[in-house]
Amino acid sequence: MTTTADLSDREHFRVVAEPSALRVAGAAFLLTLSSAPYATTAYAQEPAASGELEEVIVTAQRRSEKSVDVPISITLLSGAVLEQSGAEELGDIAKLTPALRFDAQGTFYQPTIRGVGTAVTTSGGGPNVGIYVDGFFASNPEVANFQLMKAQSIQVLKGPQGTLFGRNTTGGAILVTTADPSTTPSAEFKASYGSFNAKKVQGYATFGLIDKIAMDVEGIYSRGDGFVENVITGDDKDGKYENWSVRTGLKAELSDSVSALLRYAHSEADDPTALLTNAYVDETGQAGFFSRLPTSAYGTNDSTGRALVYFYLPPTFYATDPDQVAQSTTFHNSFTNQSDTVQATIKADLGFADLTSYTQYRKDTAVNLEDLDATAETLFHIRIGIDNETVSQEFLLNSKSGSRLQWTAGLNYFKNDDKWEDVQASIGSPVFFPLGGSSATTESYAGFVDMTYELTPKLFLTAGARYSYDMMSGDFLTTLFQTAYIDANGNTVPLVNAFGVPLVPYGTKISSNDEKNDRVTPRVVLRYKPTQESSIYGSYTRGYKAGVLDLGSPSLVPVEPESIDAFEVGYKYDDRRLSADLASYYYDYKNLQVSSFQNGAAQIRNAAESEIWGLEGSLRYKLTDAFDINAGAAYTHARYKSFKNAPYYTYCDAAVALFSGQPFVCPAAPVPGSSPVVYFPFAGSVTQVTTDASGYRMQRSPDFTANLGASYDLPLG
Repeated sequence: MTTTADLSDREHFRVVAEPSALRVAGAAFLLTLSSAPYATTAYAQEPAASGELEEVIVTAQRRSEKSVDVPISITLLSGAVLEQSGAEELGDIAKLTPALRFDAQGTFYQPTIRGVGTAVTTSGGGPNVGIYVDGFFASNPEVANFQLMKAQSIQVLKGPQGTLFGRNTTGGAILVTTADPSTTPSAEFKASYGSFNAKKVQGYATFGLIDKIAMDVEGIYSRGDGFVENVITGDDKDGKYENWSVRTGLKAELSDSVSALLRYAHSEADDPTALLTNAYVDETGQAGFFSRLPTSAYGTNDSTGRALVYFYLPPTFYATDPDQVAQSTTFHNSFTNQSDTVQATIKADLGFADLTSYTQYRKDTAVNLEDLDATAETLFHIRIGIDNETVSQEFLLNSKSGSRLQWTAGLNYFKNDDKWEDVQASIGSPVFFPLGGSSATTESYAGFVDMTYELTPKLFLTAGARYSYDMMSGDFLTTLFQTAYIDANGNTVPLVNAFGVPLVPYGTKISSNDEKNDRVTPRVVLRYKPTQESSIYGSYTRGYKAGVLDLGSPSLVPVEPESIDAFEVGYKYDDRRLSADLASYYYDYKNLQVSSFQNGAAQIRNAAESEIWGLEGSLRYKLTDAFDINAGAAYTHARYKSFKNAPYYTYCDAAVALFSGQPFVCPAAPVPGSSPVVYFPFAGSVTQVTTDASGYRMQRSPDFTANLGASYDLPLG
């Protein structure tokens, strides 16, 4: 029997029944029928003896190695751990991984590791933590929190992975490994029912078609009423969702030395959960929203205990409880997405080395309908239609094991088209009008090599480097109320005549720009192996996030690449009964790409410099054949060293701006249908100013995170 803590607010009790074991965890009622036992880990080099843990093999260095011999801080979650903890979506692993957060900006899910992440949501923005599924890069943040399909293991690599995984892995990488088709027939089926009418069914089957050709197929379907109640209408189904995915694969052993795996996956989502926001209450007053206002504006400049919404609204127009929302009868948040993915993995034994080819095509089509003011008033709603298309090709060459020199080399090509062409807004009325759009094309070429040489039987030197060449081109489309824009040379370009009539039709491409970068990201590691069960290492690695364009305005200002220099010292121990990892690190982080919103438009800029250092550790101990415990903790000190003009939000009162010398101007919104175009101050909303954030804690970087788990298995048959 296995007992774990489930941190979900939505479900409360789970029972899992299998032919080989009875497990109790926290969620819903779940019945599992399987013709084959569930593997305790995806990478077991040999079966564990009585009272021992499985020997863990990882692919953090793009080749299979013992975890204790890999000089990278890794959290490995086996299929059994994921099952026992109730992890159903990728974001659930944050409960099991110290120093990892899995936050979201609306429907854009953005992992952060050791304080390194991003809140940039714009066309072509890109992540800081790379997500890889069976070796394929998943670049679209809107589908980053996917349902787990027959996951054998998940590896969370901490620290920059710029050499082996490349661009946009300044924080680290998350590697998801799923099962390959097998000619040995097996199948399993799971069905669950939980609170809020949550239903889920999942099935997997694999079998041989003919000798040396195997096929598998898996499907997931889930639906429910959601966990929120609308305080305006009393409806408890505003969070209603319906999601499903299907995936199939065909694996052929073409010869003794060549195999090919073809996969196709399709998924559809109709799920507003990530958009069901409510009013934030400033319990401590640290938000400082009134700090720049004269007390005459609202009678106070202290926001302690106040809900930070459109200030003139009565409390009946918004909700503050996490289980409640305030939505009008004419508008509901929604998110729909459809994804299609085709992948081909070819492996060949060349005699002197092993070659792997990864080929991918993916297309995602999404529509976001979001209430940006989080109230029942029709203040500011937005509709964003996004088309995302990815093509990638990678060749990976690995040396044969057994020699003193082990190496990995590769070539990578990546292209992503991200189009936000159907952007509409509703301001002060339920009628939507065109707001404009943008599109970005990102293209990357890279080559890398990483080598480990055995200096002595106990001392190893690793050195590697990657060269990346990245290009990004962007287009900006006119909006209905566009009056002028500033081009890349600082010139003002008018777009309307004296009567406010647009001179060019809505949707016309009015500006283009491109950004090109190239970087070398090196890696050097010295590892000492005092015993077969332990390792001590010191490493230097560099991470790199490619430059982007500020697509929130027609100027399309280039934003410089991020860079991070990371130093880490670590210790690993694994005697098949006790497994322990310790690591301390220091990051010098420069040119952070940060985003903010002003007058409804995203703005991206570079923060000057940050400093991150910390200490983390994890252990797993097998007390008996059936009972083991695991624990992890991390302390992260992440601060902006120099950030002079950080965006800062405060309340805006139009009357105060006019008569009291308020040091900033309320954002202006166009009156729909007015001609000539009339703008009115958006009184009571938030407006952006700047402040010196030097010394402030970085976003999404709590000082302390920890997890604790225990597992007890009782065989039944």
